[in-house]
Amino acid sequence: MADKKLAGQVALVTGGSRGIGAGIATRLAADGASVALTYSKSKDSADQVVKNIQAQGGRAYAIRADSSIAEDVVASVSSAVAHFGGLHILVNNAGGGTFQSLDELTLEQIDQVLSVNVRATVVATKAALEHISTGGRIINIGSINADRMPFPGGSTYALSKGAVASFTRGLARELGPRGITVNNVQPGPVDTDGNPADGPAAGLILEALAVDRFGTVEEIGAFVSYLAGPDASYITGASHTIDGGFGA
Repeated sequence: MADKKLAGQVALVTGGSRGIGAGIATRLAADGASVALTYSKSKDSADQVVKNIQAQGGRAYAIRADSSIAEDVVASVSSAVAHFGGLHILVNNAGGGTFQSLDELTLEQIDQVLSVNVRATVVATKAALEHISTGGRIINIGSINADRMPFPGGSTYALSKGAVASFTRGLARELGPRGITVNNVQPGPVDTDGNPADGPAAGLILEALAVDRFGTVEEIGAFVSYLAGPDASYITGASHTIDGGFGA
């Protein structure tokens, strides 16, 4: 793996047991990184991602961590560092949302969205900065819904992803002098278990796209790997949409 662009790098992908997170973890490992990934409930799925990576000659390690609990988030960073001996790339991917109108949401539901999508991103980054040095990468996974929310019921989710975009810009200013880049990837509709391309809402979603299909987790993983690699060293503080024209 010495000829691969991420050889010798250690990456932590939060929420890496399925969907976009699994696609990211798999691609980073294929490009040479040793990958730690967190999961909250899907141990079997996380173990399968690890097995798939190992079967391709990569190195991977699964860590149980609930992203709504700050102590779990901090511990996951420490566990990744202890297992692989360092940390160079942090991908803040764990996220979720409850899509209901604001007057229907409970305070507990609102707190859950903000704690997983926003606070966990800040907490993981703060913990990771004790280990990431010059040449490091922090990559946040936001959403095109930070820029465009075309249906009702997504206000709190959009708020959380807008905060991720703002955090990315501010943190890039702080970490630029340290040689660490910070970027935000904003996927549009991607074919996952939670948002299948043949799901009940797929027809309406396709109408909003410039291309006639959903994205794939492999496409998101490829773009994240590019941002993690040496060719992206001059890119920082930016939100990158990869959305099939959803926001066009």
